[in-house]
Amino acid sequence: MNARTLFLSPRVTATGHALADAARRRGMRTEVLREWRVPEEWQAAQGATLYAGPLFADAVATGLGLGLLEAPPDWLARLPYELTCREIEFSTVGVARQLRRPAFVKPPNDKSFPARVYPDGSRLPGPDAVDDGTPVLVSDIVAFAVEYRLFLLDGEVRTGSRYLTHGELDVVPLDEDPRRAEVLAFAQHLASPYLPSAVVVDVGLLVEGSRWAVVEANAAWASGHYACDPDAALDVVLHAARPEGEFGPADRAFLRPLPEVVRD
Repeated sequence: MNARTLFLSPRVTATGHALADAARRRGMRTEVLREWRVPEEWQAAQGATLYAGPLFADAVATGLGLGLLEAPPDWLARLPYELTCREIEFSTVGVARQLRRPAFVKPPNDKSFPARVYPDGSRLPGPDAVDDGTPVLVSDIVAFAVEYRLFLLDGEVRTGSRYLTHGELDVVPLDEDPRRAEVLAFAQHLASPYLPSAVVVDVGLLVEGSRWAVVEANAAWASGHYACDPDAALDVVLHAARPEGEFGPADRAFLRPLPEVVRD
């Protein structure tokens, strides 16, 4: 039996169910955390791992003794133009509210407000909803003809899926997609010391110019798998969300800052 336990949030998604099935196939235990806290019997569980959204992960990861890998919030803005095909600035909500042009604005590593095209900065959530200092990525507006999700482990694509075509949900395993070779060829440019060893990266083909570009990076422990192979996706999740003491020096720079646990 595999001693590792996969913990899930109270709202188990389709990906959560798929990962749980994959975990049970390899002899792992699975548990659903019913509340936004870790029961005493599971605190600092041996061999824990987690699949959950960022807010829930922040609430329970420390109690489970976990470290969580994610891309740096400014990673997308630091990529060379040939990988993004658009100008991207790492900024704050307070600064972005001063924009007087349309832009795509998103929080880098959470969902504190909707990621979308804003006609100008005045349409962003106000300071009563989002603090001025909240980090954001401000991007030129581009259109993707097709988009793909890739689960990467040590720079290698372990599994992938098409998920959007011209903005509409269109889910197909990467291995069945006619552009598979192009996607994998572009993915070879993603391996770098600026990404954690386990991460999800979305890439796409631009409508204008038919160029490949990075869409965004996501935490593997919080990403939907679409039509990715769940067993291969679980390998990446297990590496991205594991006991904090297991991480080596190279990955420690990519650990998500977690709030302290408030105990009764």
